[in-house]
Amino acid sequence: MTIEQTTERELVGLIDHDDSTDPFPVLGFDSLGWVVGNATQTAHFLRSAFGMELVAYSGPETGNRDHKAFVLRSGDARFVIRGAVDPDSELVGHHTRHGDGVVDVALTVPDVDRCVAQARKAGARIVVEPHDETDEFGTIRTAALATYGETRHTLVDRSNYHGPYWPGFAATQSTSTTPTFVAIDHVVGNVELGMMDRWVEFYQRVMGFENMAEFVGADIATQYSALMSKVVANGNHRVKFPLNEPAVGRKRSQIDEYLQFYRGPGVQHIALATPDILATVDALKAQGVEFLPTPASYYEDPELRARIGHVRVPIDELHERGILVDRDEDGYLLQIFTRPLGDRPTVFFELIERHGSLGFGKGNFKALFQAIEREQEARGNL
Repeated sequence: MTIEQTTERELVGLIDHDDSTDPFPVLGFDSLGWVVGNATQTAHFLRSAFGMELVAYSGPETGNRDHKAFVLRSGDARFVIRGAVDPDSELVGHHTRHGDGVVDVALTVPDVDRCVAQARKAGARIVVEPHDETDEFGTIRTAALATYGETRHTLVDRSNYHGPYWPGFAATQSTSTTPTFVAIDHVVGNVELGMMDRWVEFYQRVMGFENMAEFVGADIATQYSALMSKVVANGNHRVKFPLNEPAVGRKRSQIDEYLQFYRGPGVQHIALATPDILATVDALKAQGVEFLPTPASYYEDPELRARIGHVRVPIDELHERGILVDRDEDGYLLQIFTRPLGDRPTVFFELIERHGSLGFGKGNFKALFQAIEREQEARGNL
């Protein structure tokens, strides 16, 4: 399968939906906004390791004395990487508290004012009121809502804008690279104990999202730790938000570890959709990207082999790379998880290749969490 042969519906598990019925229509992800300690080096890492293309830049050379911002794209996915230049920038304090992470999950909407009116009526906190930003390339209409922790959703209507990214950014020339992913599949948030249902209800009440999946109890526990997870999604499932909270266990869960080192709720991981996960993993490993190891017993389990049936590649090739496989009533998926991207054990990436499955790899949870626990134990955080 090639990028050209993979439709968006297959790639990220879209379903049919009539947007006209939505009180808060969402078309997709606009971008993920990061705050990091060194934007120059992070942008270089994402370009060299993940094949992202640098498309726009803001910094001292463009009149922005506060910070540098690099806009990178890979297929439909867009990251905006910001790092402080001015020692008094508010980004310095944010990074001191949280380390590298995603602060803004920006969403493309057809009508910013309609969405904000619905959000206000539903009791959401509007942190940026609707307004226009204009330059020679046109006008962007935007606003922003507060959500868990210090995370926000910037709402963006760029239908009347034709610049490289945003007013104040300059287009850049980037050397040609081979992308390793082509879209954002879902964005996972970690929240405190007892807060998951509150934020699930927030997305339902404010944005009209629906419950897509729920994982509790034995679904998502090992002998040492446990967590609970629910998934909300917009009408056509283009935007999917799994929300995790810790559950009582004998030892600390991966969610507890995240909340400690991020100092509060935030984005735990981003699932990146790829049409060829084998080639992607091979390319990333060649660039030094590290993945969570999967025990050999996972691939030798007769129940696994019976459950997953036929997949497009032999199990031996998945084993060689540590790729997990899961099947549900709609099809199957292949997935793998990186180790944390920065020094703190917080944000990481998932790579996912869907073949009809609309799920999140429920059958892999125990193997995944056991792998994460081994990493936690090595860090002294289990």
